[in-house]
Amino acid sequence: MKIGTDIIQIERIETLINKYDIKFKQKYLCENEIKLAKKVETLAGFWAAKEAIAKALGCGIGADLTFHDIHISKTHKGAPYFVLTHHAQQTHKIVDSSLSISHDGGFAIAVVVITTS
Repeated sequence: MKIGTDIIQIERIETLINKYDIKFKQKYLCENEIKLAKKVETLAGFWAAKEAIAKALGCGIGADLTFHDIHISKTHKGAPYFVLTHHAQQTHKIVDSSLSISHDGGFAIAVVVITTS
């Protein structure tokens, strides 16, 4: 079992959105994530989630795992979950995971627990 966490100041993401708008979103989100993230708090949460996932996998965001290798979605009840692209899944071999995202007081935080084979 591996655990990853990340926290980000929501204002930091808001500044990037105000400066780069869709280019910023496209750089680290897939199309479905852009559709889901209607608020800056959600965008910040997705950012924190992707960073937390990369930390739990022990590789960080980079050559082994890119922002676009991680796809965050929500269940019909609104709970976040993620899947990896086929290539990333073959590399990291996740068999089970749990993701929690929250935001309050100007910060977004994400915690992930991952079991690999």
